[in-house]
Amino acid sequence: MVLAESRTALRHAVLPAELLLQAGKIQNLRLAARQLNGLQIQAGQIFSFWKNLGRATRHRGFVAGRELREGCVIPNTGGGLCHLSNALYDVALQAGCTIVERHAHSRVVPGSSAARHRDATVFWNYVDLRFATPSDIQLQVQLTRTDLVVRLLGANKSSHNSHAIEAETSAREIAGALPIETCETCGARKCFRNVSALTFARGTRTAWILDKYEPEFDEWVRQNRQKQDTVLIPVEARVARTSYGWDTSGFPPVGTASAVALYRSIASRRLAAQGAARQRMLLNCDRLLADSFARKIPFTAEHLVISQNLLPYIWREGWLGGRTFDVLMTRLPLRELEHVLDRAAAEHPESRTLSDFRAPADLREAETGALAAARAWVTPHSRIAALAGNRAVKLEWKMPATKIPWPRGHTVVFPATTVARKGCYEMREMARRLGLRVRLGGHVIEDAGFWQDLEVSTAEADWMDDAGVVVLPAWVEHWPRRLLRALAAGVPVVASNGCGLAGLPNLREFSAGDLPSLVAHVAEILHRIPA
Repeated sequence: MVLAESRTALRHAVLPAELLLQAGKIQNLRLAARQLNGLQIQAGQIFSFWKNLGRATRHRGFVAGRELREGCVIPNTGGGLCHLSNALYDVALQAGCTIVERHAHSRVVPGSSAARHRDATVFWNYVDLRFATPSDIQLQVQLTRTDLVVRLLGANKSSHNSHAIEAETSAREIAGALPIETCETCGARKCFRNVSALTFARGTRTAWILDKYEPEFDEWVRQNRQKQDTVLIPVEARVARTSYGWDTSGFPPVGTASAVALYRSIASRRLAAQGAARQRMLLNCDRLLADSFARKIPFTAEHLVISQNLLPYIWREGWLGGRTFDVLMTRLPLRELEHVLDRAAAEHPESRTLSDFRAPADLREAETGALAAARAWVTPHSRIAALAGNRAVKLEWKMPATKIPWPRGHTVVFPATTVARKGCYEMREMARRLGLRVRLGGHVIEDAGFWQDLEVSTAEADWMDDAGVVVLPAWVEHWPRRLLRALAAGVPVVASNGCGLAGLPNLREFSAGDLPSLVAHVAEILHRIPA
């Protein structure tokens, strides 16, 4: 249960020259939260702020933030950590802890914890905050978009009152009445600490954290980026144009993670196209890539745009605290995706591919929490956009260029690998009922004899040759490129709502798993094709 909680705003109205230091303070709090969140403190054990956090150095990622010293707000590496020590002191008092060491600030900033005598200043390595707990507790330190939230969790609330060894001094009350100076107001322009020249960039600086290229996302990035933004991609486009062909012209130097991208490429080629081993490898590569990118995000970036596969790791490690963010949705949310696969597995228990892998529960929950906090879900996929509700940024699908309409024929095409999530069971049953010959657009993975009672062929040249209708009754299809090509060429398409193409012309859509609707749509289209 929550024994005590402190919730305080991360940002306050400050002068323009101090916005950089405020951003630095929030970055320092992110790093400290990653270090202290989840810390277990045993009954009677003395918690020390500096012993558990360690020295705030640039080598560890700490930056210049706002620090109150001798009556002035100045820049200093690790500045702003007193915001956290104030909150820790507050929850320690609420939870009945014994305060072993606590020091008040030299001045009272209006509206701060010091105005309520709930502040505790710290300064490496001799001004510390220390307290002992009456019972076993766990420390929870998190940054939301707007607040620093500190909680003490434990089994039972203590009935003991907190005890502070040191007492308030009247001198502090006198000092608290004096004004607080800043680098912007003191007038000492020649002071080496003055940061007037380091004014914060106008507008919100965005960091674009991108993985595999999709043309719809690339167009949206190009339309929304600003000159001061930062972009992070696995490999620059000139090295891997197809997979990572993002248009990075106009961005400052591009950050990359080439070693992780190379490892993923080699490992992917060594594993089967389907199966749990491949999925575990891909998730591990996502984790490595997210970790590499997270450490390169400028602390001044107040808004992030993140590829979905990297999102849960960046969220779980606390890098999104104090920031807004949008998500480039590369697939259904894990929770919804696994719900769809479970439904399909219940329909086809004989399938060996529908239940072979599920994501770890902690990863699924991390993504769920992050998506709930996201400002927007960006996607061309109609089904994913529907899940986002009013937070959806619905993009238009990029249609392939086609010079002339494709010559129509009578062939029924299944433009995918024979695997259950692509609707191969529904496709087979539909073909049986209508007595159809089917052209396959990919390898047979589900079962070597899957199509043995039907007349099928495998595309030897172009899978769309002589196509009369293209059919994809997929349970899951996130990037229906072949369906878009067929539609652009004027070939009728019958596809499930799992393909995310709702509203496109020449498309017949039905609910995934609805076999009668599938049969009816295909039969009607074939009936209209001249003999």
